[in-house]
Amino acid sequence: MSANSFLGMFAKSPIKPMIDHIEQVHECALLLKPFFQAVYQNDWDKAHECREMIVLKERAADELKRDIRLNLPGGLFMPVERTDLLELVSQQDRIANKAKDISGLVTGRQMLIPESMVAAFDEYLTRCLDASDKARDTIGEFDDLLEAGFKGRERQIVDRLIKELDVIEQDTDALQIRLRRKLKALEGELSPLDAMFLYQILDWVGDLADLAERVGARFELMLARV
Repeated sequence: MSANSFLGMFAKSPIKPMIDHIEQVHECALLLKPFFQAVYQNDWDKAHECREMIVLKERAADELKRDIRLNLPGGLFMPVERTDLLELVSQQDRIANKAKDISGLVTGRQMLIPESMVAAFDEYLTRCLDASDKARDTIGEFDDLLEAGFKGRERQIVDRLIKELDVIEQDTDALQIRLRRKLKALEGELSPLDAMFLYQILDWVGDLADLAERVGARFELMLARV
């Protein structure tokens, strides 16, 4: 093997693209904040603008995912298993997909959050997005972790971030239970169809935190194999 071919095996590390991808995914999810602010105000023009931005971010994340899959090296010198990286990027991508699904359902039906639920719903949404943020922070340590040989202080930082991610996901479960109780008390004031779709939105927003937690779990599993 020539020197150039040998060095070429290392020229395109998959680590930076993985970090870029989770950044794009998190930016996509974060757009749900202004999106729902528009929904609370019944401003559907603004909501549709935010929805279009979410779709663009989701497509950009898809492109990055595709590039990673096509260019991920499969040679002997990969620091981690190729299959683990492929599963990790797929897990990351599901967060952006879910953000797109949420905005699509809400705009498609022009769903309003009942006024008495808005404050609690916004707290819930924010906490679910905290999970996405923590997943982004966790994967963001990948480069430093690689440099440290997947051990030492950097490994401790990643372990702490993953534990914090678990705590956030548990918080979102508790917040969802409270919201479902509020919605149950309002069912008599809503059409059965509206109530059904509101329950679905509560579930899907909660999925953002669940998916972020799975990113952390998948990353932790990958590190356990190093």
